[in-house]
Amino acid sequence: MSGSRGCLCCVKYLMFIFNLIFWLGGCGLFGVGVWLAFTQSEFSSLPLSFPSLSAANLLLVAGGVTMVTGFLGCLGALKEQKCLLMTFFVILLFLVVIEVTLIVVLSVYHEELDKKAKDDLREGMNDYKRNEGLKNSWDNMQKIFKCCGVSNHTDWHNKTANGKLPESCCRDNGGDCHHWEEPCYEKAKDWLLANITSVLGFGVCIGIVQILALLFSMLMYCQILRAEKYMD
Repeated sequence: MSGSRGCLCCVKYLMFIFNLIFWLGGCGLFGVGVWLAFTQSEFSSLPLSFPSLSAANLLLVAGGVTMVTGFLGCLGALKEQKCLLMTFFVILLFLVVIEVTLIVVLSVYHEELDKKAKDDLREGMNDYKRNEGLKNSWDNMQKIFKCCGVSNHTDWHNKTANGKLPESCCRDNGGDCHHWEEPCYEKAKDWLLANITSVLGFGVCIGIVQILALLFSMLMYCQILRAEKYMD
């Protein structure tokens, strides 16, 4: 009985430590999502398929769910409650399945997703003159990234009055518009990848912690069952 109880205590504290790391990781992801959302607030009127905005929302959701799940795991470990442990295991397993599915979908259909995002942005350009918030978002993006259009400047044809390029596309304020050559979608995507590389590495570490938390939660659940059996 003492050996079983000692094993249970060992698993209990190991699980608590891993879930604490998991919870802190969730706080980190949520914080990066908030930072990204504030950083890209100038583009808030663009479609959510825009890389920076969609990444911000994804990190906010992932961070929030991770924080709640990690807290549940810590509580289940401290309380040694089978119900909490099983709930934690099911939620975490569901979360891991979603993450794996999302990675597979992004890997297999990234070209289709890019095309869909570009089409959404081009469709939104039709409201450039009518929607002040959208106009400001496009102007801010083209000025900040020094780009023009989704794929190139021809995306603006028939989108503005007389087919004239927006002033934010121009390199200077002279009479003739010498527009930027770089596409805004690729520039925003490159900016996002450059700033989120460390987050991706952090995400891999969180994934490893998730797998370990799954193992320890099930191991602790089995140890509690074994301890209850000895008590009976």
